[in-house]
Amino acid sequence: MTRTPETPLPSLKERRRLREAQSLSQADVAAAVGVTRATVRSWENGRTTPRGSTRDAYARLLTGAEEVTPHQENPAPALVGAATGPVQTSPDRADPTPEPPSETPPASELAPTPEPALGRDPALGPNPELDPDVELDPDAELEPLSPSLTPDQAFDALYAFCAPALVRQTYLLTGRRELARESVERAFQLAWHRWPEVAMDRDPAGWVRATAYEFALSPWHRLRPRHRNPEPPPAAPADRALLDVLLQLPPVYRRTLLLYDGVGLNLPETAAETEASTPAAANRLLHAREAVATRLPELAEPKELHRRLAEVASAERLRPAKPTTVRWGGEQRARHWTRAAIAFTVVLIGATTLTLRTAPDHYEPPLAPGATVHGVPPRVAPGPLSAEELALRAKLKGEMASGPERLVPEAG
Repeated sequence: MTRTPETPLPSLKERRRLREAQSLSQADVAAAVGVTRATVRSWENGRTTPRGSTRDAYARLLTGAEEVTPHQENPAPALVGAATGPVQTSPDRADPTPEPPSETPPASELAPTPEPALGRDPALGPNPELDPDVELDPDAELEPLSPSLTPDQAFDALYAFCAPALVRQTYLLTGRRELARESVERAFQLAWHRWPEVAMDRDPAGWVRATAYEFALSPWHRLRPRHRNPEPPPAAPADRALLDVLLQLPPVYRRTLLLYDGVGLNLPETAAETEASTPAAANRLLHAREAVATRLPELAEPKELHRRLAEVASAERLRPAKPTTVRWGGEQRARHWTRAAIAFTVVLIGATTLTLRTAPDHYEPPLAPGATVHGVPPRVAPGPLSAEELALRAKLKGEMASGPERLVPEAG
């Protein structure tokens, strides 16, 4: 049975422009389509997507003045609706972007690179916090997730969409193939453990990417025996030279360069993911580009650098594990940690009980220390025998050793 293709919709910015071109408010569109005003707002912000007859009515209403532009939505709306639903944020709570200082480079020097091949997710739509054309309303209510996907299916869809590119990104970040796979698996295992939180996040792919980068750049890996043995470098000399230059950069510079010139995030998004201010992220990016251009002058152009990063990442055959294996591994890890916590708790309770049973239940005063006794005369040894004592000893020695004489001495 073949599914009927859904009616194409204009892009997010085009929806709002078409509505305003017809002098329609969001309330007018909501009344015409039969939904609430918050639903229309979420359609224009990209948080949810209309389906079925509602989608057809919405498309006909928008195209009443002119034809739909060729900019269509992502062909995988199920992933967007079930795994990328954002959490509504009030505009007055968003942190304002600080004014760049005088030494911050102009925007022309930090021109965004083209759409990268390292995993920028166009299906997630614009970020409401970073797109000035997106309207935020603190009173808007989030619609429920699409019931067409179960949590397992939504997780598998997100994994299949992000994991291959994320493994290549992490390889450029660390230069180690096994560590890149392990970092991505750990990130997705944590995402599955916190799936309700991740599914409602505004950017689930960014959540997993930030977690994978944090695990990959952890300084504790240098203590592992496997980390002491270097892995074979790339076969091509040009790829090996670029990877060496990247690994010589400080981790924060390397991460900023990869996010901006490799993944394709803009400067505020890069600063937010690296937990830095926008001027600090700009300075890190310029220093990283300068270091790369010093060693490899042919990569001074951002477009060429982006292309080379994509080529180096694509040259390695880094295949992530299957999503079912990742979910099963995360569940097993959670079970092991739960059992370990229970065992530790039982041991702690047993030790406490044993201590309470064997501890003394009353106070025993300590023994007083001994004191020296004075005034006692010393013991005197026997002195020499007198003449009478010598005569008696001789007499006793001269008599028999046995007999009545020994028992009843005779009178002398």
